[in-house]
Amino acid sequence: MQAMDIFLRTIAIFIEVVLLVAIAYSVLNGVRLTAFNLGIRPKYNKAVTMALLVVGIIVVIFFIAHLITFYPTI
Repeated sequence: MQAMDIFLRTIAIFIEVVLLVAIAYSVLNGVRLTAFNLGIRPKYNKAVTMALLVVGIIVVIFFIAHLITFYPTI
């Protein structure tokens, strides 16, 4: 019975991480589009994209760490 609980918890965490990543992607893409709309020149596209990619990776690691640590047992 213990193995089934671990499996269900893993699936629940995976689904929640996927949903949170989709939300974070939408927010960070909105930040990128807003930055370029407010006057950042297109030549900085790669730098802005890389900076937001790093922020996105940090956010995803944060989500995963907290869900693994604090997700209740099923």
